[in-house]
Amino acid sequence: MNIKKKLIRLDWILRAQLGIDIKKLFTAFFRIPSYIVDLIRFKRVYKGELKLVPSLHDRFSSNGDYEHEYFWQDLFVAQNIFNANPSIHLDIGSRIDGFVSNLATCREVTVIDIREQTTKIPNVSFEQANLMDSSSISIYSNHFESISCLHTIEHFGLGRYGDPIMIDGFDIGFVNIVSMLKKGGILYLSTPISSRSYVEFNSNRVSNFNKIILSSEELDLTIKDFRTITENGVSKSLIENPQHGMRDVGDYILGLFIIEKN
Repeated sequence: MNIKKKLIRLDWILRAQLGIDIKKLFTAFFRIPSYIVDLIRFKRVYKGELKLVPSLHDRFSSNGDYEHEYFWQDLFVAQNIFNANPSIHLDIGSRIDGFVSNLATCREVTVIDIREQTTKIPNVSFEQANLMDSSSISIYSNHFESISCLHTIEHFGLGRYGDPIMIDGFDIGFVNIVSMLKKGGILYLSTPISSRSYVEFNSNRVSNFNKIILSSEELDLTIKDFRTITENGVSKSLIENPQHGMRDVGDYILGLFIIEKN
């Protein structure tokens, strides 16, 4: 791992896990002077009640948080499901405040997650279950014609979300998810991939992309489309030459597989 990637990982640990945003803390000192100048100009004219609530960073950011893989993943898959218009769709563990809410604006969605959902959301039917435990989802055997599992399966068995530690959690979860899919049904699966497999404990797994291909073949599945996703968007289809699509990706990229159950 080069220096840049190490710094990015350190920043994520400090910011997302410890609540320390070094970048914002550093840049704030350089943005305070312009805030003070604007405040003085405003107070010269405004004579009403005034409360100071500094917002130092917004003028320097874009008009939305779309420079990350989640945004492009959620948009692309939601558009695919909207166009396919399945009679019933199941989502497993994807972002409620992103992908699921996108779908729920125009259709009903069934959601299964190991974490509880504390608020009733319109058009969202929720069930709490452990996807590594086949008995908890046996009633849904061959039930759904459309399933999404986005940036989720790589966490199975690592304890991050209160799930039990299970070394082969990814493999068991994949089998169980496929068991809920009808013949001819479509699975939208995204997970970090690379040219090799490794674990970033207890954050996520990164899978050799050939593992997804081989596992799909063993379960009598057909990969209909394969793409990679970065903060810049979704790649063109790589299904004709997946090896070519994996060239020069380094040790991490988000892979999106659209899989049909034969």
